[in-house]
Amino acid sequence: MTEVPAVAAAPERPAPPGDAAAAALPLRVILDPRNVVRASWGIAFVAMCVVFGRWILEDAGALIFTLTMSWIASVAMEPAVSRLAKRMKRGFAAIIVMLAVVVGSVLFIFMFGKLLADQLAQFLRGLPALVDSFIHLVNDTFGTKISSANLLDTIGLTQDEIKQLTAELAGGLFGVIVSILEAVFSVFTFGLFTFYFSADAPRLRRWIARLFPPKQQVVVETVWELAVQKTGGYVAARVVLAGICGGATALFLLIIGMPYWLLLGVWTGVVSQFVPTIGTYIAIALPVFIGLTSPEPIKGVLALGFALVYQQVENLTIEPQISAKAVHLHPAVSFGAVMLGASLFGVAGALVGVPMAALILSLFEIYSHKYELADFAAGPDGALDAVAADVPQP
Repeated sequence: MTEVPAVAAAPERPAPPGDAAAAALPLRVILDPRNVVRASWGIAFVAMCVVFGRWILEDAGALIFTLTMSWIASVAMEPAVSRLAKRMKRGFAAIIVMLAVVVGSVLFIFMFGKLLADQLAQFLRGLPALVDSFIHLVNDTFGTKISSANLLDTIGLTQDEIKQLTAELAGGLFGVIVSILEAVFSVFTFGLFTFYFSADAPRLRRWIARLFPPKQQVVVETVWELAVQKTGGYVAARVVLAGICGGATALFLLIIGMPYWLLLGVWTGVVSQFVPTIGTYIAIALPVFIGLTSPEPIKGVLALGFALVYQQVENLTIEPQISAKAVHLHPAVSFGAVMLGASLFGVAGALVGVPMAALILSLFEIYSHKYELADFAAGPDGALDAVAADVPQP
């Protein structure tokens, strides 16, 4: 057996004479006046950010809502403004589109405003009677013994409180309308922000893009274009479809003699188009309920039949033509986006929830890396089980 020669250990290098002395000295912190000032400014900046964020969350909710709705309105106006801007200045194009919207709204209020207000007041006054009629209908149909008093006790309200509440709502309706008309400053603020968002959209886009490096400006441009396309297409398509659905429903209810026909038409159009997935069923439930509890229950059946027929006609003919370039999402994703947006930002969040979800998914589709599917993953359902069955078990 041969001996392995021993490896000589490397000689230890003597430590520099200053290291031992430095290690023996106590640690001292030298406060530079410049560092103190810099740290103070940093702490003050963080405190200001916290205070500003708290103010935004608590006190600036109305301003954020106004800005959000103004941006949505400007995006919805973008297709018309862009076409007119080819023949004139963009500011004039934005003013023309806004004036057209204002004139249309004034004409609608002038023609149907008083009728709509009267029907809403009558509906609120007659709501307890409608509930009683529906309870009698259920008791006669199913042989139950439900009473309105038991339902109100379960909810924690009395009939006198319900009557007082409905009377206050019905009697104060005109006061609410007058208050809205007197809120000139709020309307002016909304219109001013909408005009600036629409007229200065190209300048605003360039300003935001210049905040990023050149390589990231392409991403900013893509995000901007997708946001305008998804949000504008969604809002414009929903508004048009709500007008068609509400007008057709109101006309049919007027023909069959349904009470509150205009109010129910507006309700059906708005709810069926802006509440995804279940909006159609929620929208038609109210006209059917009022029809079934009226002296002629056949009106409720006719309203239900019209809603089913119209829904099929809209899905097969009207909506594909109007929503060709709008948002296309899975119904579950759309519903979840609306619920999340409403819980975070209220009405504005509910309106932009679907287009924002479509924007995020579109960006993910563009910038995410994708792989080719394996043979078992690309096959029919059950292929994974077949592959797993061929794997030998230990």
